[in-house]
Amino acid sequence: MTAIKHALQRDIFTPNDERLLGIVNVCKAGKKKKNCFLCATVTTERPVQVKVVKVKKSDKGDFYKRQQTWELRDLTVVDAKDASKENPEFDLHFEKVYKWLASSTAEKNSFISCIWKLNQRYLRKKLEFVNVSSQLLEELPKAEESVPSGESQSAAGGDEDALEEYQELSAREEQDIESMMEMCEYAVSNAEAFAEKLFKELQVLDGANIQSIMASEKQVNILMQLLDEALAEVDTIEGKLSSYEEMLQSVKDQMDQISQSNRLIQISNTNNGKLLDEIQFLVNYMDLSKGHIRALQDGDLTSPRGIEACISASEALLQCMNVALRPGHEQLAAVNQQQKLFAELRDTFARRLTNHLNNVFVHQGHDQSSTLSQNTAELTLPKHSPLHRDLLRYAKLMEWLKNTQREKYEGLSRTYVDYMNRLYEREIKDFFEVAKIKMAGTSKEAKGKFATLPRKESALKQETESLHGSSGKLTGSTSSLNKLTVQGSNSRRSQSSSLLDMGNMSASDLDVADRTKFDKIFEQVLSELEPLCLAEQDFISKFFKLQQHQTVLPPLAQPETEDVDGSVPSRMPPQAEHRHSLSSEKDMVRLMMNKIFQSIEPELNSLIALGDKIDSFHSLYMLVKMSHHVWTAENVDPASFLSTTLGNVLVTVKRNFDKCISSQIKQMEEVKISKKSKVGILPFVTRFEEFAELAETIFRNAERRGDLDKAYVKLIRAVFMNVEKVASESQKTPRDVVMMENFHHIFSTLSRLKISCLDAERREAKHKYTDHLQSYVINSLGQPLEKLNHFFEGVEARVAQGVREEEVSYQLAFNKQELRKVIKEYPGKEVKKGLDNLYKKVDKHLCEEESLLQVVWHSMQDEFIRQYKHFEGLIGRCYPGSGITMEFTIQDILEYFSSIAQSH
Repeated sequence: MTAIKHALQRDIFTPNDERLLGIVNVCKAGKKKKNCFLCATVTTERPVQVKVVKVKKSDKGDFYKRQQTWELRDLTVVDAKDASKENPEFDLHFEKVYKWLASSTAEKNSFISCIWKLNQRYLRKKLEFVNVSSQLLEELPKAEESVPSGESQSAAGGDEDALEEYQELSAREEQDIESMMEMCEYAVSNAEAFAEKLFKELQVLDGANIQSIMASEKQVNILMQLLDEALAEVDTIEGKLSSYEEMLQSVKDQMDQISQSNRLIQISNTNNGKLLDEIQFLVNYMDLSKGHIRALQDGDLTSPRGIEACISASEALLQCMNVALRPGHEQLAAVNQQQKLFAELRDTFARRLTNHLNNVFVHQGHDQSSTLSQNTAELTLPKHSPLHRDLLRYAKLMEWLKNTQREKYEGLSRTYVDYMNRLYEREIKDFFEVAKIKMAGTSKEAKGKFATLPRKESALKQETESLHGSSGKLTGSTSSLNKLTVQGSNSRRSQSSSLLDMGNMSASDLDVADRTKFDKIFEQVLSELEPLCLAEQDFISKFFKLQQHQTVLPPLAQPETEDVDGSVPSRMPPQAEHRHSLSSEKDMVRLMMNKIFQSIEPELNSLIALGDKIDSFHSLYMLVKMSHHVWTAENVDPASFLSTTLGNVLVTVKRNFDKCISSQIKQMEEVKISKKSKVGILPFVTRFEEFAELAETIFRNAERRGDLDKAYVKLIRAVFMNVEKVASESQKTPRDVVMMENFHHIFSTLSRLKISCLDAERREAKHKYTDHLQSYVINSLGQPLEKLNHFFEGVEARVAQGVREEEVSYQLAFNKQELRKVIKEYPGKEVKKGLDNLYKKVDKHLCEEESLLQVVWHSMQDEFIRQYKHFEGLIGRCYPGSGITMEFTIQDILEYFSSIAQSH
């Protein structure tokens, strides 16, 4: 082990300026034995660093390499496993626990003892040794106690030598040893003889030293005499030093008294400085100027200068009241007196400010009410910007009141909300009355009068035209709606109606100009309400300082909603109201707005209901306008009062729109057709055309296009279904004619309007129109050459039974004589006469609106020519070489059809 120790010191630790003090041969416990060495080392440079190094022998060569290093200061626990029995296992606790198995218990104990000594000498940290024999840990202290005090240093040095165990020779020592060995020939070959020689020379030197000491006895006696004289002199000096010490002691006592006096003076100065600081603090932060006191007690709250003075005084008062007093200040009588004065000034000014603002609210409300009559004739809302401008001068005072007198602040808020609620309720009510009058086109008195008188349809129509001006006649595509009223709704029209019950009227009874007028009125209503609400909300946020901090909901913010029957529910008790809190002051602003403008939503719903009664198509205009305003309000603030209110009203408008669609579908299902006249274009088909034209105009670039597309799909499916239903029930007009005309009209409408969501329905309408046109042509044309057709049907039957075409003429019933006989029955004159009767019949079936007569007639011409060519072909194949032909040609057929069409 000594050779290994020297090799490790030379190869690994000396190049790193380290000394190897302890070593143990170990392997990891519980694993396959791979031996390595744990080494305890210290650095040669200061400060000394103590380390534990794991060294492993290289697999490829006979040399050692450093594998892992730990600082001894990171070691927390050394566990020897068993202190009473010999056990080579031990644990070292660094950042984790390392378990080792030593080659012998002696090596383990020697290594643990070295670790303990290094810790005691260099670190002296609290290192825990577990299951370690006390003898190993007490070895160093016992050695120190056994050595006399005078020899402690040498003992410590010996202990250090024992720790170090190995130390290299210096260069001087190496040279001396080499010179001694050179002088002795057998120094290398016989080391024992060389050592014996050195020992003998050492004894000779010791004897010479003793003789030299004994020869110098005389000099020793002289030295002892000199020492006695020196001792006497020392006693003399000690006496003088004692007297000096007594004198210095008296000086020291005097200096102590002076130092004590200076310390007391310094303490007094420090106390005086602190007292001055406290007085200056109280004077600076708890003193209110006389000008501020006068402003708080008697300041003018009406003039701008007086208001500014009151604001400065209130801010100064708030600073004085909120000053953070130091410990003990509250026990001072002057401080208590000032606090009492501040409280009295606060209460006095809060009472003055509350009374003044209450009067301002009442006065401004009355002044504003006196100007309402100026706006009743016009569809405008009064502007409240002057009131807001006057009140905003008090915004800082309201913030002061909110921070100092919460109850008075809440009382003012309630007062403001109550007065503004009454004011806005009157203004909004009058505003909506004007809007309703402009919508209905008459005064409220006339409206109430007309609402009670029953009328027939003609009188009602005249009244409606007079209410809406001179533009009572319908123009453009809406003219077709008159037919709906005459043809589809005559039998179901109520004989008694009122002006306010216009929901039963057809949309065609109103002019497009009236709808445009309604659209402008409704847009103006929304345009007037929007800035009014935004201005009021902005004022509340600024005046009541509600835009920044979290707060609890004051009692005023609880909305009082009226029941349907007009009764007002009881308010929550004040205690419950104060316990109810909101997450942010935005909610408080919104609830105050709900209280102030609680009449807006009912009035809007009432206006929407009136517009829907006047004309159900108004719901299209309202849906587009309301959607746009909701979208605009949500972009500004999705949670604002305006956004919420308009969103609620939008639900009502959307419901009316859905009701309008459902009403049209229901009217389609209930339509009745006349049994005595031809059907023509069905009323609901014309109504759908008008709806689509109107909707495309209104919904151009609108946000709610998806709702219209859904309505289109519902309506067109209902139109298709009910057209087929009416066509099946028709008695006067053939089913194919009803289907053909109406689906042609639908196809034309959809092609003209280019509604993308109805492309599939447009193709379906075209397909149905084409199919029923072909079916009607075939059924109406029938068999114009009936006997000839029956003859050739028999010929085709024989051919189908297996008779060859050229042999058909030998059949008795189908010989050439029979064919000539049948052909003679259809001269050109008879054919023309039959076609003329057919034209008159088709003319009776078709309506004039669609102008399909020529289309149908041309299709019949093509079908007739097709049948003619079919007969000619059969004659050529079955009667070849007979020379038999029809008594009229294709050119004759074209002339017959052309002349008949021109004659009519």
